[in-house]
Amino acid sequence: MNDNPVSLPHYLRDFTRLFPDFVHTSPWELCSTIQAVLTERIKHLSSDYHIHDDVAIHKSARIEDHVVLKGPLIVSEGCFLGAHAYLRGGVYLGERVSIGPGCEIKSSYVLPGSALAHFNFLGDSVVGSGVNLEAGSIVCNHFNERADKKIFVIVNGKKVDTGSIKFGALIGDDTRIGANAVLSPGTLLEPKSIVKRLELVEQDKNA
Repeated sequence: MNDNPVSLPHYLRDFTRLFPDFVHTSPWELCSTIQAVLTERIKHLSSDYHIHDDVAIHKSARIEDHVVLKGPLIVSEGCFLGAHAYLRGGVYLGERVSIGPGCEIKSSYVLPGSALAHFNFLGDSVVGSGVNLEAGSIVCNHFNERADKKIFVIVNGKKVDTGSIKFGALIGDDTRIGANAVLSPGTLLEPKSIVKRLELVEQDKNA
């Protein structure tokens, strides 16, 4: 979508290399179409991946016991998934991504070298490279408490309607998110952002 107000390459240094056909797509559209995107990509993966139905796992990935993997899903080279992690709704993990025990990820992209420590929830989001989410931090994807559940993002001081009721965050490269922090739906974080422990990020405060 050429009128997309959010430049993904600005936030994500590896995005153009990994998803060149989608550089003009909004992050919320990217998440809403992730199942179709990954289903097509799986068809063209190399023999370095074990592929069963719509789940593709690189042969070098390490996966502990009791992990639940629901496709379409791509787990890239050198990834680690800790016990009881739960991936669903379309998930892409770039190279050397680490997902700790008890994490849940839904309809999201996690780019190379990023880590979710443990007991994190990440919903309908795009996470850049080299990002770290400390234990218990949550990326919310839905306004359960609002009568009008439409999600807006703030771009250059202006509200932009995503047209969606399910979108979490766009998290720029090398961002650090502290333990038990919460990102509200529609959060956009510049590269190298720091979110303090227990902090609530709520960029659109209008109920």
